[in-house]
Amino acid sequence: MDFTKKVALITGGGGGIGRATALGFALRGAKVMVVDSDAAAGQASADIVAQRGGTASFVQADVTQSASVRDYVQKTLAAYGRIDCFFNNAGIEGMVAPTHEYDEAMFDKVIAVNLKGVFLGMRHVIPVMLGQGGGTICNTASVAGLFGGAGMSAYVASKHAVLGMTKVASADVAGKGVRVNAVCPGPVETRMMRSLEALRDPSNPESVHQANSNAAPSGRYTQPEEVANVVMYLCSDLSGNVTGTQVVVDGGRSGSGGAVGARR
Repeated sequence: MDFTKKVALITGGGGGIGRATALGFALRGAKVMVVDSDAAAGQASADIVAQRGGTASFVQADVTQSASVRDYVQKTLAAYGRIDCFFNNAGIEGMVAPTHEYDEAMFDKVIAVNLKGVFLGMRHVIPVMLGQGGGTICNTASVAGLFGGAGMSAYVASKHAVLGMTKVASADVAGKGVRVNAVCPGPVETRMMRSLEALRDPSNPESVHQANSNAAPSGRYTQPEEVANVVMYLCSDLSGNVTGTQVVVDGGRSGSGGAVGARR
C-alpha cells in the first residue's frame, strides 16, 4: 500500500483509531491532515507523525457544523492541494441507558456527530474528489451498525445509518472515479471502550473488558493499527473495484453471533 504523493484527510484523528491511521498513511508516503474537536489530541497525532518522519498538519473542527467542515476541507486543499483518501471517522459513544430512559439531548448529540458529521464530510469532500478525477472514502461504522446492543439506542442507530448512507453515496459516484466504503470495528483497545466499560459496570469495568474479549473467537480486542490497516486497504489501489460495502474487524465476534459494543 503505497500512498506516495497522495493526501489523506482524517477526522477524529486525535483518537486511537484515527491516530493509528494517520501514522499508517504517513509512513506509507501520504501527506496527512488530522481533524479533531480536541486540539491537544489532534495536534499530538500530527506531532507523532512528524516525529516518525512523516508530513502532517492539524485543524480543529466541529464536524456537526457545515461551515467548520468546509473550513477543514479548504485548509487541507490550501496545505496539500488535493484530497485522495478521506477517513470519515469522528464519532462519540454517548451514554448507556434503556431506550425509554435515554436522554434526548444526548441522543441528538450522538446523531449529530456520528451521522450528520459523516454526511457533511462526504457532502464537502466528494465534490473535491469529483473535480480532481477520483478519490476514496472510508466511513467509520461499527458492528453496532449490523446488530443491536442494549442501552445504546443512539449509537446503534447512528451506525446503522452510516452504513446505509455509505451505500447511497457509493451508488451516487461509483461511475465517476470515487469509491465509498465503511469499516465496522468491534471492541478496540481505545479510550472509547474504556469509557463504555466503565458505563456498563462502574464498579468493575475490567469484567466488561474480559467478557467482551471472551465473546470474540480471537479472544481479544482489536488493536487500533489493525483497523487502520483495513482503512488503508479500502483507500488503496489494492481494493480497486471495491465500493459500497463494509469490512468487519472484530475477531470473529459478529460471525459467531456476539452482541456489540463500540470502539474508537
